Amino acid sequence: MAFWIISGVLALAVAALLALALVRARRAAEHPAAYDLRVYRDQLKEVDRDLARGVIGEEDAERIRAEVSRRILAADAQLQEAETGADQPAGLSRGVAVGTGALLVAGAVGLYWQLGAPGYGDLGLSQRMEMAREMRENRPSQAEAEAQVPLAQMPQDAPPEYLDLVKRLREAVAERPADLQGQTLLARSEAALGNFQAAYKAQEAILSIKGTEATAKDYADYADMLVLAAGGYVSPEAETALRAALARDPGNGTARYYMGLMAAQTARPDQAFRVWDALLNEGPGDAPWIAPIRAQIEEMAARAGVNYTLPPEQAPLAGPTAEDMADAANMTPEERQQMIRGMVDRLMNRLAAQGGTAQEWAQLIGALGQLGDTARAQAIWAEAQQVFAERPEMLATVRAAAQSAGVAEGSALPGPTAEDVQNANDMAPEDRQAMIQNMVAGLSERLNAEGGSPQEWARLIGALTVLGDNAGAQAAFDTASAAYAQDTAGLAVITQAARDAGIAE
Repeated sequence: MAFWIISGVLALAVAALLALALVRARRAAEHPAAYDLRVYRDQLKEVDRDLARGVIGEEDAERIRAEVSRRILAADAQLQEAETGADQPAGLSRGVAVGTGALLVAGAVGLYWQLGAPGYGDLGLSQRMEMAREMRENRPSQAEAEAQVPLAQMPQDAPPEYLDLVKRLREAVAERPADLQGQTLLARSEAALGNFQAAYKAQEAILSIKGTEATAKDYADYADMLVLAAGGYVSPEAETALRAALARDPGNGTARYYMGLMAAQTARPDQAFRVWDALLNEGPGDAPWIAPIRAQIEEMAARAGVNYTLPPEQAPLAGPTAEDMADAANMTPEERQQMIRGMVDRLMNRLAAQGGTAQEWAQLIGALGQLGDTARAQAIWAEAQQVFAERPEMLATVRAAAQSAGVAEGSALPGPTAEDVQNANDMAPEDRQAMIQNMVAGLSERLNAEGGSPQEWARLIGALTVLGDNAGAQAAFDTASAAYAQDTAGLAVITQAARDAGIAE
């Protein structure tokens, strides 16, 4: 109430001063009739003086006196009317004064109600920062947040067979809690059913089994499940997982999105806006965090006091349509290669004319490398280093593709060292076969956990076939095909390896 009392008194005081100034200005001004009276009386005196000097005759003097007297009477009547308050302009001045005061008070109150925060204290920047820090340090834990979230319901369209499989998977994992593959499947299955508490507990087991080998994706997935289990709230436990993911990969999109969300939930819209704006600019347009960012970033910018315009949506990475794939199946190898080159040329022309995301540059370099056009891949990589020189996270994406294409340092595919080869020569055939199987198993585990280049998947398919594990080679081909479904050139490399292995037409 103190604020409103002080504001009201100030507004009324200013309005009263303005009204008083208007009224006083009107009253202090001399009426025109008073000035006319003085002029006319002076004229009568001049007539008498002119007559005495003989300048005018008696007849002219009488005529002039009559005319001036008539004007004096008219001016005196006007002056009498003004003094009795019957003059309309004086009344208008008082009305304008009152109206101006009322408008000033009403306008001030309305403007504050629109732009201000009635009932809120005066919060300076340092005070708001301190409040945000306290909010962040004292926010609810994961358990407290989950207690406020309703229990998940089973999806209505989940087939009974799938539910039965998940049930058996739970029983199997309970008997073998150290089984990494079982825990991985269980985490995914529980998440698919909306059982996020069970999902993150399985993911906890994955982190425990992997130990120091746990990847940024492992921690980001764990944080994702924690947030979903808490109904979209980023708890201190989820923050710890997010920081672990970012420590391993500062560019992890999932972790960065949720760090921005946590900033928004703890009264730091400025931090949230900076994180989300960077993610939105980096793309790609079909990344899972792009849609929620686009839905919230304008409000976040307004809360942060940033004048922001939402950019148009990025088109997803160019890839083959269903019609393209159908046509490719009926082509000769030469025709298929020509089609791929045409798609690569169109992507190159678009990037040269319009620019694009780091993922599109990476896709182009990878496609050129797979086509054997290392000269152009090298040229694109050199240009990309200039384009993304001031954006290291985006440059890292392009560098990974350049390494896979063999046009950047660190591009060689992992393989046996000279020491491995020497040891293999000294082994018995059985031991040598066991060593090869371990190496192939390690490559398979890494690709299934972290993904890899088309060349690495092709190498795994070939190695499994040589070892006689056709089922494993088929599974690797299916996984790799799904991963590179939108990358025609990469899919071509994987499919060719499967053809060479005899597991694809």
